[in-house]
Amino acid sequence: MRSNRFVPLLAAAVVGVYVLVVAGATAALAEAATACGDWPLCHGSYADPAVLVAIFHRVVAAIVGLLVLVTVAVGWRRATRRVRFALAMALVLYPIQAAVGAVVATGVAVERFHLFLGMVIFGALVLALAWHLEAETGADDAPETPPELSPPADEPVESPASARPLSGLPRLKATVGAYFQLMKPRLMWLLCLVAGAGMVLAGTPTVRTVVATLGGGVLAIGASGTFNHVLERDIDKRMERTSDRPLATHEVPVRNALAFGGLLTVASLWAFLSVNLLTAALGLAAIVFYSIVYTLILKPNTVQNTVIGGAAGALPALIGYAAVTGTVGVGGLVLATVIFLWTPAHFYNLALAYRDDYERGGFPMMPVVRGETETRKHILFYLAATLLGAGVLAAVSNLGWLYGATTVALGAVFLWMVIRLHYEQSEPAAFRAFHASNAYLGLVLVAIVVDALAV
Repeated sequence: MRSNRFVPLLAAAVVGVYVLVVAGATAALAEAATACGDWPLCHGSYADPAVLVAIFHRVVAAIVGLLVLVTVAVGWRRATRRVRFALAMALVLYPIQAAVGAVVATGVAVERFHLFLGMVIFGALVLALAWHLEAETGADDAPETPPELSPPADEPVESPASARPLSGLPRLKATVGAYFQLMKPRLMWLLCLVAGAGMVLAGTPTVRTVVATLGGGVLAIGASGTFNHVLERDIDKRMERTSDRPLATHEVPVRNALAFGGLLTVASLWAFLSVNLLTAALGLAAIVFYSIVYTLILKPNTVQNTVIGGAAGALPALIGYAAVTGTVGVGGLVLATVIFLWTPAHFYNLALAYRDDYERGGFPMMPVVRGETETRKHILFYLAATLLGAGVLAAVSNLGWLYGATTVALGAVFLWMVIRLHYEQSEPAAFRAFHASNAYLGLVLVAIVVDALAV
């Protein structure tokens, strides 16, 4: 990465403000405000943990305020007009937000407005970062006219040649492995974590509820993956990353795959119905959405396929919440929103890495239709939206310091990988950002489970 003091400073300011947003969203800070009712100093007992939290928050706020001021001073002369506008907005709002914080300390109930202003400042700094990176590293790489993405005519594909046909136990292992691959097992761990987080946000689930919900979830993911393999089998043959899938290589007959997907669907609904009817309805909706709406309608027809398709990954949060309460509550809805916003920030990295492959398959992915510069900018926007969503989740739940520390630390790592992607613009950089997104969500979900069960 080229030497540039402004970008690291601006990234540090973004993370610093996010620390304040998350801290302000937790119940610990709300308790601290009542324990330390004067401002800017605090004359409470230092033996009181709430007082220490309040002091920490005020010290960090002062440091971050100074950091924002230095960032604006360093970057002002070299910034574009719209970057200056975003920086000025953050600089003007910061003392206003601090004043509102002082009012909160006196006991006036304006905590939500205080939190809202923090989120606006965070958003302004993210806009400044995204626009500056676009101006410094971007290129006019968007196609002048929409690319022709009609898939080429199918060519006959022969089954892979084998010197010695498998038989007996090796054949059985290969067949079982092929059907297991149809279920897209690599998606299961993360989506089960999403459902698990939804359950613990709703309350303390019984062992039976956990087993039935996660078991039904695994089967539903398997059914959706199998139908996706069936519907995209011809396109899979043309894409390098999918050409070895069981249906693309004719290892599994289409008729057998359809029967397998149907069996998994029935089994998943049976498991969900043993929990409650709403869970089963949401499970069926997840299968239909991914298999039909996303695979057949969104993915081949709109550049917003990844954004709208994020609903498929968000539904397990609602399934988990409904499994415990029989309803879709605020906590489940906010968690689902976080997953929905995270999906483009996550998957656009993969779209960058496999840009040519997706174009060859005829899919209108963001890098193919609008260029890589626009895609990198959108990754940053959706990452910021994800982090704000995680802050809102802290505000509407009883999650504590472990969740807050995890979303800040892993969010900072994810942000830095995205910044590196802007400068390096390479396949390895895209994969690093992709893996950082997985690490962020996976560890945040684990923190939710641990924090919620510890309450």
